[in-house]
Amino acid sequence: MSRPAPRLVVLVAVVLVVTVGVGWYVVRAAASHRDLVSSAPSVASTDLGSATTVPHVVFRSTLAGTHYGEVAVVPLTDPAGPRAFTDAACDQLDTVGTTTVCLRVVRDVVTRYETAVLDASWKPTATWPLPGVPNRSRMSPDGGLVATTAFITEQACSKAGSSTETRIHRADGTDLGNLEEWALTVDGKPYTATDRNFWGVSFVDDETFYVTAASQSANATWLVRGAVSARTLTAVRSGGEYPSVSPDGTRVAYKKLLRTDAGQKVWAFAVLTLGTGTETVYDATAGTDDQVQWLDDTTILYGLARADEPGTTDVWSLDVGTPAARPTLFIPGAWSPAVVR
Repeated sequence: MSRPAPRLVVLVAVVLVVTVGVGWYVVRAAASHRDLVSSAPSVASTDLGSATTVPHVVFRSTLAGTHYGEVAVVPLTDPAGPRAFTDAACDQLDTVGTTTVCLRVVRDVVTRYETAVLDASWKPTATWPLPGVPNRSRMSPDGGLVATTAFITEQACSKAGSSTETRIHRADGTDLGNLEEWALTVDGKPYTATDRNFWGVSFVDDETFYVTAASQSANATWLVRGAVSARTLTAVRSGGEYPSVSPDGTRVAYKKLLRTDAGQKVWAFAVLTLGTGTETVYDATAGTDDQVQWLDDTTILYGLARADEPGTTDVWSLDVGTPAARPTLFIPGAWSPAVVR
């Protein structure tokens, strides 16, 4: 009987070494994750039924432990208190009434990304695929429309060459299209550059919304107003990313480039009063990077990562109606808040 070729013997040996090494790494990684979960402090919890029957905030919990990444609920009267957990896990979410849009990463043999519309029992009533890592989601005030933004390059939005896809669906999953296919007007003229990109929708109603538009070839970013029925987009002003319309529809908050430090962009939140065109920048929020939610007509909420705890974020609030107001911790260990009254 002939002996195996030397190259074959070497190949088999290499495969065995790699297999054992990978197996050891997976076992160690799983053990490390279990250790982190078991060593995490317990999170105070409360009853979900009682939490959702009063005005409340729905959010993604980012406190370490077994509930990390799950959708949680706290009453508006005690946002930093015990939280009620659902059995849904989302990376980004928005809630209107008893309906929640949930953007999530589904980790399977092949990782995939999807949008799920959840009902009052946190079960999906409609799902559709996302082209990449979830970025932002918003629903129209009556819950009839869903806007999603996802990265299609799996790169951070600060890296050159990254790209997003923003689409609007009806809550039943009917696709109303990719915003890159809609007609964009800038300075009164059609803008048709192929590198147009859009992200961060915020609805006024089922017809009107705001969104960020950008073009790398023009080296420009615009705050844009969209019309659903006409499938049109009109630039309102330069700059302003991830807009968020106030509940009374009179103002739009967004992140604005404040300065550049050592080559790094420093963002802060600004609020535009639509009736007057007056923009107010809030320097106290320097270093933030999120799409705000409005707690009420004068207070914004936003997420901020903890510098010393990777993966953990907190939700902060700022009273934009009070000059020189300072941010206040609103919900510790939270992300992607949605206010339900």
